[in-house]
Amino acid sequence: MSRQIKLFTDKSILEYDLGTFDNWCVYLTRPNLMRHAPRDIQYFSRFQQLAQQYTNQKIYNDFVEVYNRTTSLLDTQVINFITEITADYGNDSIEMDILFTIVYAGMVAEENKANTILKKRIKRLGMHQTLIEKMTADNAANFSRGKKWRELDAICKQKGF
Repeated sequence: MSRQIKLFTDKSILEYDLGTFDNWCVYLTRPNLMRHAPRDIQYFSRFQQLAQQYTNQKIYNDFVEVYNRTTSLLDTQVINFITEITADYGNDSIEMDILFTIVYAGMVAEENKANTILKKRIKRLGMHQTLIEKMTADNAANFSRGKKWRELDAICKQKGF
């Protein structure tokens, strides 16, 4: 059964529903488009494109603000905070609201997944690689595949998260 995360001003809907592994899969439905589960590569790539206008550091700093507020509970205060900070993105504010809310919902899902150790830090690693290290979106999205959690944990700790 789907659980709505947010209805955006453009009528896009973000929700949790049953995915391959659990019922924490994030789905986005845009007006007149099919519902889909956004992939890391898609939003990493879009963040990189938007960083050409708003800077990698600004987007990453805003992400860290959201990251620091993320717990295992979906919090309307954090969702409202995302809308507030993305107002700074002018004509791209709705898209950035959607993108940041997707990442936030993904981090909440990671915090709730059974038997995960890295939790939301895996999203931070991907965002750091995408925006700060300027790794390609594809490489950042696939970086953790096949790696042991201890190796990824050490990388996260080395980067300070």
